[in-house]
Amino acid sequence: MKAIQLFAKGELRLTDLPEPEIAPDEVLLACKVGAICGTDLRMFANGHRQSPQALTLGHELSGVIEKVGANVSPEWRVGMRVAVAPNYGCGTCDSCISGNTQTCKEFQALGIQKNGAFAPYVVIPARAVQQGNIVALPDHVSFEEGALIEPFSCVYNAFERCHTRVGDTVLVIGAGPIGLMHAMLHKAAGAGKVLISDINPERLAMACNFDPDFVPVSGTDTLADVMRITQNRGCDVVITAASIAEIQSLAFELTALNGRVLFFGGLPHGKEMVSLNTNIIHYRQITVTGMSGQNLRQYRESLRMISNGLINLKEILTHKYTLEQYDEAFSAARSGQALKVAFVL
Repeated sequence: MKAIQLFAKGELRLTDLPEPEIAPDEVLLACKVGAICGTDLRMFANGHRQSPQALTLGHELSGVIEKVGANVSPEWRVGMRVAVAPNYGCGTCDSCISGNTQTCKEFQALGIQKNGAFAPYVVIPARAVQQGNIVALPDHVSFEEGALIEPFSCVYNAFERCHTRVGDTVLVIGAGPIGLMHAMLHKAAGAGKVLISDINPERLAMACNFDPDFVPVSGTDTLADVMRITQNRGCDVVITAASIAEIQSLAFELTALNGRVLFFGGLPHGKEMVSLNTNIIHYRQITVTGMSGQNLRQYRESLRMISNGLINLKEILTHKYTLEQYDEAFSAARSGQALKVAFVL
């Protein structure tokens, strides 16, 4: 079978691999959609110290169960339409027992440490099967939407930490697919005004076209624009949906008294140290938080939101490619001209 593999920093190839075999406690998934994530782009640009020498990328995935191991619960059957949460833990540590397998010290993930979904088949390891990482897709939920459960559930994790209240003014910095998901979720939760900022005017316009209520904010003079729109009050919630140190520093100046700042996504290795005006945090009583991945409760609740029509992700996936078009697909994802890019098998 063909697979898109990362061999080293900037070295991506379409390789020939044997169709994988499964152990009695594993499931083989025939991949239908594998979406490109910002993490895939960072791994391509910078390499990844936790990955094997040759790694099949792809952790946002959906598909059809192809084979089921003899020891797997009869709940899972050949032919079922499913999506898969890619992160799984040891199953016994405090993080796993609390339900937060994504923060397990023995954390593993498809497409990060284990071969992922940019291939016709991917093995779902025993721990992932046993911990409940597979979810059945209702017939009306497309494979494209199924693949987007993973990024949306990360957004939902962030949302829960923002404590957004009805009527709040929310600013999302970064108008990519993740930023758009943040904006959609906060509006659905009752935010009074949702602002979106991006330095790329085309991407900003693309994001704001999804909802005429979203307020575009220039990425070149963000502070002045936000203060004008909020009558110098600032925003109740500021989300940095772009991994740029300067944006993290700026976020506090954009935040209102008793506001909340959430850092979504980490900074590149070597650029983690950020200069902050801690007096702003102190005197405005700002709460600062971060997030990492999603737990399985958030993943399943995200599926329910999508299934119930509360969140419509259908149009976020703007560009589809075959595995053979991997160069073109990664170029589109890096260019900023697309929102979400995926391989459709």
